[in-house]
Amino acid sequence: MTQNASPLIRRLTTASLAAGAAMAALITTPAAAEIRLQLGLQDRDVARMVSLGGSCNRCELSGRDLTGAAFHGASFINATLVGADLRGSELMGSNFSGSDFSRADLDGATLVGANFTGANFSNASLSGVDASGATLVRTRFSNADLSGAQLTSVNMNGAVLGGADMSNAEMVAMTLANVSARGTDFSGSEISMSNLSNGDFRGSDFSNTTLNGARLTGGAFIGADFEDAEMNRTDIRGADLSRARNLTQEQVGRACGDANTRLPGNLTARVCRGISSVRVVPAPPRPPAPPVPPRTRNLVVASSR
Repeated sequence: MTQNASPLIRRLTTASLAAGAAMAALITTPAAAEIRLQLGLQDRDVARMVSLGGSCNRCELSGRDLTGAAFHGASFINATLVGADLRGSELMGSNFSGSDFSRADLDGATLVGANFTGANFSNASLSGVDASGATLVRTRFSNADLSGAQLTSVNMNGAVLGGADMSNAEMVAMTLANVSARGTDFSGSEISMSNLSNGDFRGSDFSNTTLNGARLTGGAFIGADFEDAEMNRTDIRGADLSRARNLTQEQVGRACGDANTRLPGNLTARVCRGISSVRVVPAPPRPPAPPVPPRTRNLVVASSR
């Protein structure tokens, strides 16, 4: 009977043995996360799904292949995922605060409702991610790629965005107060009704963006490019736009300024009736000093290969 076994059965047997080996390795590690390897049939081939839940704080997952993995309601505080492959993964409702995703690939990932406070995404790729409603306070995105991202209602108060690509992103009702965003590319993005107050946007690209109803109060925009940006009822009270580029009278004439608005050349802003008073969003408090890390880190075996 063994000689007559079909190639599919042999593949199933091999996959089952590999999954069993991975589970056995997991049991012997100190990781507290729950790992489930589920094998099923799809188009006559063996498909693999990795699901990580529970708690695995300070887990070491750098360089791991976690494509399509599901982190639902999990706690991975201060985890290390440097250079990990998380393309198409789901990190929904999970807590990754303080975690390191630098140089990780999260293209097409779902981060809805997750907490990434103080996390590091420097030089990471997050093209096309859906992070709606996520908390990204004080998160670092230096030179990261967030082009085409869905960032509706995301809180990025105090984030570091220098050199990031946030072009063609959906950023409606987003909090970008107190950010450091020098040289950030926002071109073609929808930023309506968002709060950009007190941010540093020097040298950033806002060309072809939609800033209708957005709040730029108290922000610094030296060298920022506003070519063809829509600014209907944009709140520019107290904003320094004196050295912004490609601003026109038609744009600022549709915005709402005051005596403290600084504009280039002979441009003048109108005073709008019915606009609400300025609500200054305070900068996020400095995080407490991290605890002394243990000598060893938790290790999760998340791949059967």
